[in-house]
Amino acid sequence: MPSAARLPSPETAYLCSFFAAVLAVAGLVPGALWPLLGAAAALGLAVLVWRHLIGFSVAWLLLAGTSLEMTLHDLIAPSAYGATIAAVKAAQIGLAVLCALRYGPRLDVFNPSWAYLAIFAIGLLHGLHPGLSVADSLRSLAGSIAPFAFFFSRPPRDWAGAMIRATRWIPLLSLAGGAALNIAGLRPLFIESGGARLAGLGHPAFLAGVCLAAVYACLIRLYRGGGRSDLALLGANFLILVLTGARAPLAYGVAVTAVTLAFIPAPGMPARKRWLLLLGAATLLPALALLDPALADIRLFNVLTTDTTNLSGRDLLWPAFERAADQSYWLGWGLGAGNFIIPSNSEVAQLLRTWAAHNEYLRIEVEGGQIGRALLVAAFVLWAVRHTRRLPPAERQIMRLVFIAFAAHAVTDNVLISTPASVLFSFVAAVSVGEATAPATARRSRLPKTAAVA
Repeated sequence: MPSAARLPSPETAYLCSFFAAVLAVAGLVPGALWPLLGAAAALGLAVLVWRHLIGFSVAWLLLAGTSLEMTLHDLIAPSAYGATIAAVKAAQIGLAVLCALRYGPRLDVFNPSWAYLAIFAIGLLHGLHPGLSVADSLRSLAGSIAPFAFFFSRPPRDWAGAMIRATRWIPLLSLAGGAALNIAGLRPLFIESGGARLAGLGHPAFLAGVCLAAVYACLIRLYRGGGRSDLALLGANFLILVLTGARAPLAYGVAVTAVTLAFIPAPGMPARKRWLLLLGAATLLPALALLDPALADIRLFNVLTTDTTNLSGRDLLWPAFERAADQSYWLGWGLGAGNFIIPSNSEVAQLLRTWAAHNEYLRIEVEGGQIGRALLVAAFVLWAVRHTRRLPPAERQIMRLVFIAFAAHAVTDNVLISTPASVLFSFVAAVSVGEATAPATARRSRLPKTAAVA
């Protein structure tokens, strides 16, 4: 008897149908050929990401953490900076949507995104700042909620573990990439700003922000039973953080790490060993400064030995934002207005090479007024408490220290609008995966045996 004919696989059927559609469109409506090819490519990419969602999430995290927008700005054109940031945040939102579709959605009640949405609506009702369009405010809304997008899904523990492991390696990856470009003569590894500052593939301030997330990831791994590799990565990330010359990130990273190791018990790491580790680290930097006078050229040591009260020009930026906030005290000027307070061609902006507030409380006061700022701060407090209360005791204490340090850091840096914020809160989302799955696990454990078997 003749063998039964085999049916084509779904992939083969899809390809045949696609090429048949392409030929038909090319013959009947030639103008629609390129839109059809673009839609097919987007659909194919979405299917590929769907099948390898964890791998693509990790790849996105590594790309976002290396701050490639700075590299493209220097190597290609200044216009590549904004386009790259938009692409990074759009990719994060797209990955979060796919995570919600594949792993299940989640209503994150106190997510800061809701506060940003309220500030956006208040701005539309009250009236936007001159020069700020509705489209600009809408883009600012998308960029503001992107760092918190993963909290609206329930990814599995495999996703969480991969994201935490990847976070630890981002500073070293940025350093390696920056060193390669420096050797090739395309981009310097260090920049001059009150002393030599390590930039990696991005900017020293951005690299410092990513180093903070990497330090926190090393601590979480260490308290989940990690070993010498986590300690080695912790030390490497601190060394990179020192070389960036960023004082505030280093201070908060040291504070969180010191309090954690000194007072939070760790499995397999007795208190005596943790205290010896802290004492050894405390003597390392002064010893290096005494042994090598060349370290005075590093920006951190230069500032610490010359002018510790220097605000790096922030005292020139803040008065303009304070005046703008006073002009619309309660409701602000709309989400995204912070980009229009100091003109990009002004003397201050040219001198400092920035027109951002470098104070998130002040920026949100300009954009949302007292009401919007109060909503955002309240949302952050409730959100942090809610997402840490079901974590294991050690992790709960570490993450609450992280949130306290983040709140203090927001006084002098742009910790909510830069790409390192996407890295930090993606890491926080990964740590919160255990908390997110706890209620479902508890509900299953309370079911009768027959229901559980069914």
